[in-house]
Amino acid sequence: MRKAIIVWGGWSGHEPEECAHIVGELLQEDGFAVDVTGDLGIFGSSVIAKADLLVPVITGETIEKAHAAALVDAVRGGLGLGGHHGALATSFKESASFRYVSGVTWVAHPGNIIDFRVNVTRQHDPVMEGIPDFDYRSEQYYLHYDPSVEVLATTSFSGEYDAASRNVTMPVAFKRQFGLGRVFYSALGHVASEFEHPYMRLILRRGLSWAARS
Repeated sequence: MRKAIIVWGGWSGHEPEECAHIVGELLQEDGFAVDVTGDLGIFGSSVIAKADLLVPVITGETIEKAHAAALVDAVRGGLGLGGHHGALATSFKESASFRYVSGVTWVAHPGNIIDFRVNVTRQHDPVMEGIPDFDYRSEQYYLHYDPSVEVLATTSFSGEYDAASRNVTMPVAFKRQFGLGRVFYSALGHVASEFEHPYMRLILRRGLSWAARS
């Protein structure tokens, strides 16, 4: 049985504890043994590298330099890393090592909570198979991302709320290889209620399962 560790923390507006438990339920449905913890000290523990999947549900916070380096090495060695919305994109923003392995950094969400369209760009990918383009209401994330990512879905900015973003097409979901490890990210899921959207939920479930060590 594959082992997943979910670590929650940081800004309460993203409802990290509630979201962490929902993610845990999704992974249990896929046959994972799941540990959910709010102890950020776990990043200094050897149990991280022994897991098959790590899911930070963390906005902000800090990570010790040695712990971030160990996490990078663990993913290089095969540990899967995945997350949604603020997780990965806003976790440990001051850590260059974490930014390197996550492959994504949040920088803006013009208009805050708005309606936008998600366009599936790889409909034959196992993560996206059978999922059509769909409408979504949340923060439309403007991201800085690693050029190595394989983009699975995108969104286009109208420029209505920030002219600098007009006609920009931005990844919503991607996957990447990092050494022997896999990384998956979905920008959807600002708060726990968004897990009620069937495509948001399915994309995350499939993406995290893909990222896990096989």
